[in-house]
Amino acid sequence: MTPRVRFAPSPTGYLHVGGARTALFNWLYARRHGGTFVLRIEDTDVQRSSWEMVSGILDGLKWLGVDWDEGPEVGGPHAPYFQSERLDRHRAAARDLLARGLAFEDEGAIRFKVPPGQTTFTDSVHGPIAFENEHIEPFVILRSDGNPTYHLSVVVDDIDMRISHVIRGDDHISNTPKHVLLFTALGATPPTFAHVPLIMGADKKRLSKRHGATSVLEYQKLGYLPEALFNFLALLGWGTGSDQELFTPAALIERFTLDGISGGNAVFNVEKLDWFNHQYLLQLGDDALIARLQPKLKEAGYWRDALFGADRDWFVGVLALLRPRARRLTEYIEQLQPFFVAPSSYDADGVRKHLSADGMRAHVEALRDLYAASPWEAATLERDLRALAEARGIKAAALIHATRLALTGRMVSPGLFEMLVLMGRTETVKRIETLARELGA
Repeated sequence: MTPRVRFAPSPTGYLHVGGARTALFNWLYARRHGGTFVLRIEDTDVQRSSWEMVSGILDGLKWLGVDWDEGPEVGGPHAPYFQSERLDRHRAAARDLLARGLAFEDEGAIRFKVPPGQTTFTDSVHGPIAFENEHIEPFVILRSDGNPTYHLSVVVDDIDMRISHVIRGDDHISNTPKHVLLFTALGATPPTFAHVPLIMGADKKRLSKRHGATSVLEYQKLGYLPEALFNFLALLGWGTGSDQELFTPAALIERFTLDGISGGNAVFNVEKLDWFNHQYLLQLGDDALIARLQPKLKEAGYWRDALFGADRDWFVGVLALLRPRARRLTEYIEQLQPFFVAPSSYDADGVRKHLSADGMRAHVEALRDLYAASPWEAATLERDLRALAEARGIKAAALIHATRLALTGRMVSPGLFEMLVLMGRTETVKRIETLARELGA
């Protein structure tokens, strides 16, 4: 049977990494088996749902590279794909169960009659699971206000949309016996269930904002590439059976199986995500990297069309200097700042540590004069600085730190002398002169 899977988020919040990982597993499974990936919006919580949240979910999936075969903006043979537009179907199912004696009324609500015995199902991740029905209360399926509960609506929608596999988080295992009972009572074969491990923080606690559990689109703002987050999330709780870590979507599709999903919780490690992102950034060609940086450069006010034109070679040289260090697009922007804007202040610790010695202004002025005439090549600039320091009886490190502070205002930068070459003689001398004036103030 060709699988039909679904991702059914509630638009009471944006798409977070846990939901995105669940969507991704469903998508990979559907693509691996030539199946259908359905996106269904479970928006019956009217008070907390909003179109803004729906848009955030759709935009987050699109940015991540997860498309859907049926659902909002796409349509399909089982529309509507918004749960709030399917309430009549849910109510009809509740009335059917009531009419057949499989449910009963209780103070205006309709409750499902839980039969005696045991409810079992085989989970594709955890294996056989059994629940004693005596521990399952007669649960509400239709509230007194006429609105269905989650248990009824999700089962009715899965039946109507012919969902064959339900791949969702471990936190739904306790709901599954109720759903199995409802599928059976409504005359449908329960789908295959696969409950995937929850994502935990490094402290092994449920993922929260302090661990990095934020909106998927927030990762875009933080400078992550969608393909890096895609790859990282796909390997959270699922193993490929090899030591390889970098995969294209096509390679992940080819390898994805439910058998590979771990029964244990997955750990969200921001440092590992940064590593993935750095690897993907390193794979980008020069023009591709510039294109990815362009929106953030515009945001920062650094963009000029010449960076793709007359200044391209210079800019490529700057980026080559930053590539080994920048793990996110935002780190590129931060490290690019000195190439576009002279420092407006200097790191206070750096000034105290490296520029407070007597005679420092004279040393900096001597360096300014030297660099006004030195051949403009990295090895020569370093050699001349060291020779000047020796001649003036100071450590070369003093002039190196002074130069770095003059150029960037910071204590840390990419290779200093390569940076000088790219900064150019005029700008370098001007910034060293500005620092000298500051030291004399």
